[in-house]
Amino acid sequence: MSKNKIGIIIGTNRNLAFSEQIAAYYQKQLEEKDFETEKINLKDLPADFAFTALYENAGKNPEFQKFQTVLDTLDKIIFIVPEYNGSYPGVVKTWIDGLRHPDSLSYKKIALVGLSSGMLGNAVGLSHLSDVLSYLNANVLGLRIKLGNISQHFSEGKFTNETYRQFVDKQIKLFIDF
Repeated sequence: MSKNKIGIIIGTNRNLAFSEQIAAYYQKQLEEKDFETEKINLKDLPADFAFTALYENAGKNPEFQKFQTVLDTLDKIIFIVPEYNGSYPGVVKTWIDGLRHPDSLSYKKIALVGLSSGMLGNAVGLSHLSDVLSYLNANVLGLRIKLGNISQHFSEGKFTNETYRQFVDKQIKLFIDF
């Protein structure tokens, strides 16, 4: 089994997002297993990328192209995706739309992690994102983690809910072997 670099996408551009804390947890767990990781924080996207990196401007925004360059080095990606209005954040879809088409996510191995302040842990949003990723020919791991009521179950960089920790550990193990 080769130990390639694993990307961790923080699927929001919101400041002080819980997604960043969950991404840091995944990063720590993977690095303890000797995997190199690369965080991709959508908060770092150029403010105007929806107008300067899509459609007729594809490939023309050098700041956006840095995201494409990093993505091209990855075989495996973990999406940490908060719930926004019953789905996933629009910035995730816009970022995907700005990537080189049709091959940017083709054959990449993807793990999905949803989180929300409500009880469903972004189950619906993960389903929507999974559909988009499947359309783009990505390989999505079957075990999708749904972390509901996240502020009650995660504190100081750790899961306070043992069931959540066990599911996350199981997903990480499955993803490593995927």
